[in-house]
Amino acid sequence: MPTIRRLPEELVNRIAAGEVVERPASALKELVENAIDAGSRSIAVRLSEGGLGGIEVSDDGCGMTADEIALALERHATSKLPDEHIELVATMGFRGEALPSIASVARLTLESRVRGQGEGWRRVVDHGVPAGEGPAALPPGTRIRVEDLFGKVPARRKFLRSARSEYAACLDVVRRLAMARPEIGFTLEHDGRRVLAVQGGDSLAARVAQIVARELAEDGVAIALERGPARLTGVAGLPTYNRGVADHQYLFVNGRPVKDRLLAGAVRGAYADMLARDRHAVLALFLDIPPEEVDVNVHPAKTEVRFRDPAFVRGFIVSGLRHALDSAGQRSAQAPAASAMASWQSEPIAREPAPALASLFAREHAAPALREASRVWRGYEAEVLAPPAARAEAAEQAPAAEHPLGVARGQVAQTYIVAEAEDGLVIVDQHAAHERLVLERLKAAGAQGAVSVSQALLIPEVVELDEPDADRVEGAAPVLAGYGLAIERFGPTALLVRAVPSVLGKGDVQALIRDIADDLAQNGAALVLGERIDHVLATMACHGSVRAGRSLSVTEMNALLREMEATPRSGQCNHGRPTWVKLSMGDVEKLFGRK
Repeated sequence: MPTIRRLPEELVNRIAAGEVVERPASALKELVENAIDAGSRSIAVRLSEGGLGGIEVSDDGCGMTADEIALALERHATSKLPDEHIELVATMGFRGEALPSIASVARLTLESRVRGQGEGWRRVVDHGVPAGEGPAALPPGTRIRVEDLFGKVPARRKFLRSARSEYAACLDVVRRLAMARPEIGFTLEHDGRRVLAVQGGDSLAARVAQIVARELAEDGVAIALERGPARLTGVAGLPTYNRGVADHQYLFVNGRPVKDRLLAGAVRGAYADMLARDRHAVLALFLDIPPEEVDVNVHPAKTEVRFRDPAFVRGFIVSGLRHALDSAGQRSAQAPAASAMASWQSEPIAREPAPALASLFAREHAAPALREASRVWRGYEAEVLAPPAARAEAAEQAPAAEHPLGVARGQVAQTYIVAEAEDGLVIVDQHAAHERLVLERLKAAGAQGAVSVSQALLIPEVVELDEPDADRVEGAAPVLAGYGLAIERFGPTALLVRAVPSVLGKGDVQALIRDIADDLAQNGAALVLGERIDHVLATMACHGSVRAGRSLSVTEMNALLREMEATPRSGQCNHGRPTWVKLSMGDVEKLFGRK
């Protein structure tokens, strides 16, 4: 029989280190968080060989006495839990394992001086073994050096990546923590070269733009939303300012950088009908909620969190982002880089004149969903592209200064509208612009219940699920009914689907219900159905909008411009491409050598 025994202290520390210290970036994160919790106003980080050669973190915080230094190097010793209420933690860290864990797998030198004392104190621990202590000369604050990381644990050392990869991970850690604390100054040096320097006291928007991308100052919108005790702030990039990977999405909960699937899913939902599937938004979101509403002790590294009410959090973020993006109106990311232009999703351009919108849905073979939608927006073409004569004449005669997108002066290649604004020329992609206008009209009609009409199934569909999933879907039945999905319980592990939203047509009912069940299990709310309907509406809008290759009169062009000015998110089409660009008069004058 195997014998139960207590593990040696050294092995216990190494096991704890495996949870907290996976790589140099993990150790750096713990040290910088300790510096933040010490009340520092300035933090300096120095790296050697991407952190493999050495890590040094200096701060001007409260410092520690000699006795406190010795206690800080013991396991489960911390100043960040004044009582036993672990659910009310307001600091960056609280486990009390970071310093002893790092010291068990590296040579750690800790020097600290309390403000007002004549000298500081130094203590050295070499891979878990005390290696000396004594007085130290340094300014008030703390300085920690980590050297020879995993030097005596070759099995761990060989799994580390190259110095370049480890440096990139360390840089990401410092950037995220610097964004979380704009009141603190940060500097980062790598092999003697300064790569990051930000001053304390910056505004949140300025700090984010300085660290993420300076273009966010022009191509981003501020987020500020409060709902009860919850608050959402930050900066969100316009949909036309996007990237090919999600690495430029920075998410924070109560000032702590996190990588949470729920929050990332909320961001995707907010941008769902404004970005192509392979593009990702650029943003920094800061969510502040009461500590008792979030569990930050899910993972030893504290990069994952668990919310008490995930449905509220997701809805709160989606509504906050969409409200901020709506406020951008017809704004679009101007003067994008060539690489960004190439990354926008290309779309085949139909050069044949498109028929009237009503006729698109009058064909006998049209899907029931399209025929239902045609009832909602039939006559849209007549209303938007052929407004009353008085309105058209007024739009043509109005000076360009009265309209942000100017007054139409002509059409190029039967695809692009050229308008004269007060400060330059505006070029509009007529198909992309009208596609967004049609989608917003459809969504508005859907919000009023005009599109979410149920289509009864000739033979009700039986969907088999696990009993917990069936319970969750049954509990959400009233909400799903609002979308046009009629379900009822059909035994312990089955549901009976009697009707589906008409805009979904003859889709895969089995897959739809299973996706909804998975969404309810993960987020606590039926979100997939609404997003599927939005996707269908976006497809319908694309096929039903004014095509490239169609000649428009000046009246129709001006009507389109005025509608864009009054429609939220009209600066980009449903695929994330810009609907318009502007050439300033200065740019035009440079083209002709006048400036």
